[in-house]
Amino acid sequence: MTRTSLAGVWIFAAFAFASANLTQAADSLTGRWLVTADLHGTPYYGPLEIEQQGQKITGQFFGDNLEGTIDGGVIHFVSKDSSGGNRRVDGTIKNGLLSATVVDTDAADEAHPDRYSISATVIRPLQRVAPVRHEFVPSTFYREFSPLNKPVLTVNPGDSIHTSTVDAVGTDKDSRHRVLGGNPQTGPFYIQSAMPGDTLVVHLTRVRLNRDYAVSDDGIVGRGLNESLAVKMKDGGQTVVWHLDAVQGVASLQKPGEHTAAYTVPIRPMLGCIATAPQPARAAPNTGDSGNYGGNMDFNELVEGATLYLPVSVPGALLYLGDGHAAQGDGELNGNALETSLDVEFTVDVIAGRRTPDPRVESETHIMAMGLAGSLDDAFRAATANMAAWIAEDYKLTPSETAELFGSSAEYRISEVADRNAGVVLKINKERLKTLAASEKK
Repeated sequence: MTRTSLAGVWIFAAFAFASANLTQAADSLTGRWLVTADLHGTPYYGPLEIEQQGQKITGQFFGDNLEGTIDGGVIHFVSKDSSGGNRRVDGTIKNGLLSATVVDTDAADEAHPDRYSISATVIRPLQRVAPVRHEFVPSTFYREFSPLNKPVLTVNPGDSIHTSTVDAVGTDKDSRHRVLGGNPQTGPFYIQSAMPGDTLVVHLTRVRLNRDYAVSDDGIVGRGLNESLAVKMKDGGQTVVWHLDAVQGVASLQKPGEHTAAYTVPIRPMLGCIATAPQPARAAPNTGDSGNYGGNMDFNELVEGATLYLPVSVPGALLYLGDGHAAQGDGELNGNALETSLDVEFTVDVIAGRRTPDPRVESETHIMAMGLAGSLDDAFRAATANMAAWIAEDYKLTPSETAELFGSSAEYRISEVADRNAGVVLKINKERLKTLAASEKK
């Protein structure tokens, strides 16, 4: 696929950034490759891993096992997925560039295979340099987690970025309205060497208030209401203003009711949104939505000191963050938490060749697997599956052993009920994992 056929000027820029991290193929094809598929004029990125022994090649193509041959620059392989479909790839390699045609056969419709072209280039391991701390003052804020937006800053793994966010309605620390509401985001940040098939690591080193007020609502979202409570809450949904006392570390109502004059809540600043850009082949989700890319997760443990793991779907990951909260109860039950702007610093890193299926979070005391889906039942299942995969990857537990761990140590939290997707988080205390780690090392 030629660069000029990529959809959108910033897809071209992203590919150009990625190409700076690629090298020409050597005599052996063994290594990791960045694949760009041309799906009817829209690019789709993915990983290719090749192990060459003579003319025989094995490995993985978009996560599916492959087998094939290479002979005089002519390459052929077939990859098969778990549902019985397969991709037949035929092409050539010249000057380090693989160009091929894919015949993609769905097991459910073998008579109508999809045909498209791909190109691929070897990914060169990043040469680590001394970490840099970047000061970034945002001037543009985005309302979609789009792969087409121009990166605002390019950084290396290990670098840290100090920046700020506006609040959910687009107001900054000086109460200036900078952009339309809907959780406007700071970013996207391009992380060198982050490629599809990798995991982006975001460590929040500073999440602090930068103004003395927040806004919320006095209603309860529909998922939290039965018929009786809905009637009682029918007049809710009015804006509530909170005073933020950073010295005392508490928030109080600016206009309290009769029974809440002395009510305060501890301040615990958090980011409602952190996301990597999804594939350009799908419509860019708005900043009120969430999915495996992260997004508007509204999980109140995305605080200072937390580490978030997100899948990389496009070159450079394209990291967004925003939607600051001074505090939030589980689920964001009012529809809005204590919405405010924040001062944020974070460090980025990349886990190459390993892709988390859904967002994962780590704190000093717990590992946490997120599930985001249209219902709480499905989110519960997704969180459980996410943690089961994590435990299998890191501790090699069998399904039976995983069930024993979950049955005795699982902690579930409802992270989100206010938006299209509900969120459930499965937490495991690290104390419960110490003996597993010790057992694995024997």
